Amino acid sequence: MAQCVTHKKCFPTREFAEDVLIEAQTAYEYAPGSGPIAVYQCEDCGYFHLTSRGPMSERLAQHLANGSIRRQREANQWLDKLKRK
Repeated sequence: MAQCVTHKKCFPTREFAEDVLIEAQTAYEYAPGSGPIAVYQCEDCGYFHLTSRGPMSERLAQHLANGSIRRQREANQWLDKLKRK
């Protein structure tokens, strides 16, 4: 895996980084105003990183607006409950 001088995780494409961004939003419940909301291409390594700064990714905003992230979080919670039995 590529390494960056920033020590952030590197993703080879914007699309892959946005997939990871959306997955992170479904896996973790970030406090308002925290957590990653966008991706950017790093000037140092050329790969893509997640960021909590700047405007929200359009793709993430669509997933939040249509409720797919909320539904996936609920599904994850049920899976966790079923695994504990």
